[in-house]
Amino acid sequence: MKAVLNEVRLNKDRNRCVDLDISLYSEPGETVKLIQITDTHLFSSDEGCLLSVNTADSFKTVVEEIIGRNVEFQAILATGDISQDHTDASYQRFADGIKDLKKPCLWLPGNHDEKSLMSHVLPSPQIFQPQHVEIGAHWQIVLLDSQVTGVPHGRVSDEQLAYLDEVLSRTSDKHTLVLLHHHPLLVGSAWLDQHSLKDRDKFWQIIHRYPHVKAILCGHVHQVMERDYYGVKVMSTPSTCVQFKPGSDEFSLDPVSPGWRELELHPDGQLTTCVSRLENGLFLPDFSANGY
Repeated sequence: MKAVLNEVRLNKDRNRCVDLDISLYSEPGETVKLIQITDTHLFSSDEGCLLSVNTADSFKTVVEEIIGRNVEFQAILATGDISQDHTDASYQRFADGIKDLKKPCLWLPGNHDEKSLMSHVLPSPQIFQPQHVEIGAHWQIVLLDSQVTGVPHGRVSDEQLAYLDEVLSRTSDKHTLVLLHHHPLLVGSAWLDQHSLKDRDKFWQIIHRYPHVKAILCGHVHQVMERDYYGVKVMSTPSTCVQFKPGSDEFSLDPVSPGWRELELHPDGQLTTCVSRLENGLFLPDFSANGY
């Protein structure tokens, strides 16, 4: 599968190139295989730790495990919170860390990210920050920026919602996967759900108008969610570092290991997926922490 940029626009305010449309080509009738890596929380230093977990080491180990298991995939989806310390070096660490995966990566910002610094990695032969991706003959991906500067909760701007509506209205022949950082459904943890996607009713009003939207994929919650919501599969994925305990109203950490998600997008619109993790007991956090 080869990444081809169809349109590039120079955004002078950010002094960067924004990849508006990308095509990732595959053979007709082929099932498209993807992996999701999320919430890496990297630092400029290779000794940087989040809640006692060395995030560079955990990220590196996840990448090595994907390679070691011979996971088949055609693109990487990185759904935000790439950096923890808002440094150029942390984003370069991510870019260097995925080189051995040897496939194109689509990334978007999370609440911890600094978009102006993310842009310093671009243009890149491997990393792209598009709004829209045609992937294979039957699928497309729409990427939304849900970051609200300076706060942990998310919101999709009216401009982006209009863009989502416009894309979906003219692509009824394409099964659609939507990516964003913040969770558009509550996960049942009060402390996390206060930092969910705000004004999500507007988001869902658009999604529900288009039956070719098959799935929504997010990060942010550092745990697995898989839910069918009025015919749309909604998924979240483990972080490559620290995991949050599901169903906990107060901040609480989970002893399960870091992981990633694998997805298969089938020509008929079906989606199959699984979550894989490192072996148990690796990268345990400081369970006495009451926040971060």
